[in-house]
Amino acid sequence: MDRRQKPSQDERASALAGELRAVFGKLKRKLREQGGANDWTPSQISVLLRLEMDGPAAVSSLARAEGMRPQSMSAIIASLLEAGLVSGAPDPNDRRQTLMSLSRKCQKLLKEGRAARQDWLASTIQKKLSARDQQKLAAAVDLLARLIED
Repeated sequence: MDRRQKPSQDERASALAGELRAVFGKLKRKLREQGGANDWTPSQISVLLRLEMDGPAAVSSLARAEGMRPQSMSAIIASLLEAGLVSGAPDPNDRRQTLMSLSRKCQKLLKEGRAARQDWLASTIQKKLSARDQQKLAAAVDLLARLIED
């Protein structure tokens, strides 16, 4: 008699979670490669994306939002200013503060990087997956979207 047991539902879910994390990590690295070379740190990227999503903000507001000290955020902003990725303008409501926003250069880089990643992924899907596999992938994307719904 075979004493091997089928994995429990918890064990299958745990194994699947590990596989998903590994695959998404590799996909994220591949997409990063396709987006163009940049030397941005994770903190810089986080600030740039926050400014893109939320709009102009003071350094102190950015620090609070990112959960860091204002001095640390000032250093990040200084490097982004030096690289020409952000610009500052006086806050119309409080002239003592400067609102930071994305520069046109940064907006262009973000847009181009996203387009390159999108093109690479679409091309790779088309080259490597049959029509049937693409349907399966679409169904999997729907399932993944359900996982992250609130």
